[in-house]
Amino acid sequence: MYPGSFDPITYGHLDLIRRALKVFPGVVVAVAQNPDKRALFALEERVAMVQRATQTLRRVTVEPLTTLAVKYAQAHQLSVIMRGVRMVSDFEYEFQLALTNRKLNPRIETVYLMPSERYTYLSSRLIKEAAALGADVSALVPPLVARALSARSRTAIRRQVVG
Repeated sequence: MYPGSFDPITYGHLDLIRRALKVFPGVVVAVAQNPDKRALFALEERVAMVQRATQTLRRVTVEPLTTLAVKYAQAHQLSVIMRGVRMVSDFEYEFQLALTNRKLNPRIETVYLMPSERYTYLSSRLIKEAAALGADVSALVPPLVARALSARSRTAIRRQVVG
């Protein structure tokens, strides 16, 4: 299981999904509704974008995630939560999350994968900021995401990113 907000999905996320498919028989991409984050795209939009972005990848399932990832994994008999770590700065948060999940359910393991070097700097937040300022983000996200970002008014993106 690969949980995340995917607001929006990036080539870095897709790289991690492809890497996970080399290790696991299948990947459930769990698109999270995080109440602490104000998403630019609604949960349904993000699920649809991830589904379209992964439609050519066999053994990938995309599901909305509206509960704790560890609860979802347990309910669906998934034994591994996969997370991406781009830089050392990601590790502290991911370490706390993994230890909390282990406390909640010690039968579910957390596995970290590193993206390709060309994607280590990518984050959805930075992509949204760049799009809000009129940058061409088509090299960073799938075409459908670039179009969706473009379709949002720059004002709406800027308000979501800044405010």
